[in-house]
Amino acid sequence: MGTESAFEVARQANEWAMAGNRVFPFHIGDFNIPTPGRVVDAMNRAIANGKTGYCQPQGIPQLRQALAQDVGQLRDVDYATENVIIQPGGKPTIGKFLLAIMEPGDEVLCPSPGFPIYESLIEFNEGKTVPYAFHEDEGQFFLDLDQLKAAITPKTTILIINNNHNPTAAESPTSELEALAEICLENDLWVLSDEAYFETRYKGQSQSIASFPGMAERTVILYTFSKRFAMTGWRVGASIGPPGIMEIIGQLNVNDESCTNHFAQWAMIDAIEGGEEMCKPIIDKLHVRRDLTCEILNSIKGISVGVPASTFYVYPDVTEIVEKLDFNDTIELQEDVLQKTGVAFCPRAYFGTPLPDEPRHYVRLAYAGISQLDIRDGLARFREYCEA
Repeated sequence: MGTESAFEVARQANEWAMAGNRVFPFHIGDFNIPTPGRVVDAMNRAIANGKTGYCQPQGIPQLRQALAQDVGQLRDVDYATENVIIQPGGKPTIGKFLLAIMEPGDEVLCPSPGFPIYESLIEFNEGKTVPYAFHEDEGQFFLDLDQLKAAITPKTTILIINNNHNPTAAESPTSELEALAEICLENDLWVLSDEAYFETRYKGQSQSIASFPGMAERTVILYTFSKRFAMTGWRVGASIGPPGIMEIIGQLNVNDESCTNHFAQWAMIDAIEGGEEMCKPIIDKLHVRRDLTCEILNSIKGISVGVPASTFYVYPDVTEIVEKLDFNDTIELQEDVLQKTGVAFCPRAYFGTPLPDEPRHYVRLAYAGISQLDIRDGLARFREYCEA
C-alpha cells in the first residue's frame, strides 16, 4: 500500500517549523479559510437536537435526496436517493468502488500524474495500474488520448478520470470528454469520476463525464464537501452512481465504519441549501491567491505556469531550475528549497509513479492554506533561491 505523499512533505515542514524555522505552506490541499458560519451553526443545532447516535449506513435520507438533486442539476443527470451513498470524506469512494467492480488482475487506466491513492488502492486490491499521460500546451494540460487508447487491453475494466485535476488543474474541453466517453462505451469500461474540485472554479462551468449519453449508467462520481465548503476535516462526502453499485457500496459502509458522522450530515443539508452564494467568499479569496501565485511564479526566470480556471493548485514547469542546480529530480529540489527557504511544495514524483522518459520537470503548489502576505514572502524567497 502506498501513501498520500503530500503528508510526507507536511511531516518535513512540521519538523522544520518545530526547529524554529518559518514555513510557507504550499504543500497540502488544506484551508486556512473557515467553514461558512451557517454550516457550523447547523452542526451545533444538530448536536443540540440529539443527532449524535448511529444513523443509516447509507446516510440520512434527507441528505441523500438533497445531494441527488443538487449534483444532478449541476450535471444535467437525473439522480434519486438510491443513487447516493454518504461517505466519511471523498477517499472512501475510491476503495469501495474498486472493491465493488475490480477483480484481481484487472487493469485500471489511471491519470499520471494523479492523486496517489488511486494507484495505492488499485495495487493493494491486486489490480494493475495502467497510467495515462498528459501533454502541455501553453501552460494548460490535456490528455494524451492516443496513448490512453493504445493502453487498453482485454483486461482493462476501469477508467479513473479526475477532471478539474489534482495536481495539474487540467480541465478537459467538451471534445476531450466526448472522446473519453466514446472510448469507455466502445470498450465497456466502468468509470470512477473524481469530482472533488467540480465546484472550485473561477470562471465557466465544470463538466462531468456522467453527463454524456450512456455514461451515467457506468460512472460512479466521487463527491466531497471538503473543497466546496472549506471543511477538509469534517470528513463528509458521497458515492453517486448506478443503484446496483450503490447497494454494494452501502454494504461496504456497514462493514467499514457503520455510518458517517450523524450531526455533520444534517449540517451538509444546510450547506447545500446555502448554495454557491455562501461559497462565493471562499472562491473570491482563492481567486486572488491564484492570480498572485501565478504572477510571481511567471516572473521568476526559468519557471513558467499556466493560470488554471479551477482547483486551488498550480503546476509550474521548473525544468530549467532542476537542470541549473544539477538535481536528478524534483524531490531533490523540494527538499533543498524547504531547507534553504522554508517554502514547502510537492514534487511531481509524489503523484503516482512517473512515466518513463517524462521530458519536463514539474512541482505542485497549493494556495488554499496560505495567506496573500505569505505567498508574497515565500515566493520572494523562492525567487532569490532560483535566481542566485
